[in-house]
Amino acid sequence: MEFVCRVGTPDGRVERMTRAASDEEALREELEREGMHVFGIERSLPLPSFGNLLGAIGLRRRKKISYSTLLVFNQELAALLKAGLPLLQAINLMLERLKDPVLREVLVQVRDRVKSGVELSDAFAEFGDLFPPLYASTLRAGERTGELEQVIRRFLRYLRLVLEARKRVYSALVYPMVLVGLAVGMLLVMSIFVVPRFTVFYDAMDLQLPFLTRVTVGISVFLRENLVLIVLGLAVAAGFWSRWKRTEKGRLAVDRLRLRVPFIGPVLHRFAVAEFCRSLSTLLSGGMPLVPALEISQRAVSNAHIRARLAPTLQKVREGQALYMALEATEVFEDLAIDMVKVGEATGALDQMLSSIADFLDEEVEVRMQRILSLIEPLMLIVMGALVAILLLSVYLPLFSALGNVR
Repeated sequence: MEFVCRVGTPDGRVERMTRAASDEEALREELEREGMHVFGIERSLPLPSFGNLLGAIGLRRRKKISYSTLLVFNQELAALLKAGLPLLQAINLMLERLKDPVLREVLVQVRDRVKSGVELSDAFAEFGDLFPPLYASTLRAGERTGELEQVIRRFLRYLRLVLEARKRVYSALVYPMVLVGLAVGMLLVMSIFVVPRFTVFYDAMDLQLPFLTRVTVGISVFLRENLVLIVLGLAVAAGFWSRWKRTEKGRLAVDRLRLRVPFIGPVLHRFAVAEFCRSLSTLLSGGMPLVPALEISQRAVSNAHIRARLAPTLQKVREGQALYMALEATEVFEDLAIDMVKVGEATGALDQMLSSIADFLDEEVEVRMQRILSLIEPLMLIVMGALVAILLLSVYLPLFSALGNVR
């Protein structure tokens, strides 16, 4: 019989392969002898049902499950496990109340795999593209130590801290974005609807228009006559930009550009380093060895440029180099953070030191964001006022000139 296998290779890659064997158990033993970690084995069917095929495609195309949804899910799971319920019973109870359609679909398949003897971590690993990189690894660490509930609670602490940091950054950016949107909207409305009325009036009076007014009228005419083309062009450009930004090359270029933005770049840099430290601390405190924890933590970094710069660290640590030396060579970490990592390695408290670094960086991100906003907000108000004043002046300038000539 032929089986479809999803395995983890000795070099850390996840692959799907088709192998022939007498039965599933014999194939599992054969793969484990080859040094592979078996995530799942299913019998190969020549013609899969059309409904299942569409379901699988739809699930794979959906977005990642949000951190807030994952937070609530794991809070309930930890509470049920602490109450002494068996894992399958806890999953069934959660399925009765779960409302998120994507997570529910995943959890149904996870339950079926757990019923067939697959570990919970391996079942979630099959949907790794929908969850944070370190989720399945955290569960696996809890299964190995027999402390699944405690490890889930440690992961919950990680989620809360990440969510709080993201909310602080996003909320700080909301007000400036609202101001920009209002300014652009107001200028467009005035250019498209207000300026043409004055233009008709000035044409009727046969007034000589100043240079500033002619520029404003020219912009207004261009916007009115080409509005549809402009909107379509912006939509097409946004579509191409969005598609290119999802490619590896595009994501790397965009994230590199973000880090070079004045004032904002250093904040994003510190935020990415905090993500790395928080993830690595969580995995190490759960009992995972340094090398696999390091590999997973690098994938948890949201900024592709920082992630690429941290990549050589893994190989250097595998070769026996101290972590602080490998991180220092990337030039991503500041000297203080490198010193703290060095002390953590020397004292055996690396996870605690990494957590302290992440806490410090999160606080620094918040302080810097508040400082930047205190400078940007009044500057934006001044710029908005100046633009509106120039537009109004250009509209009323011919009228003022005409009144002056009458006197």
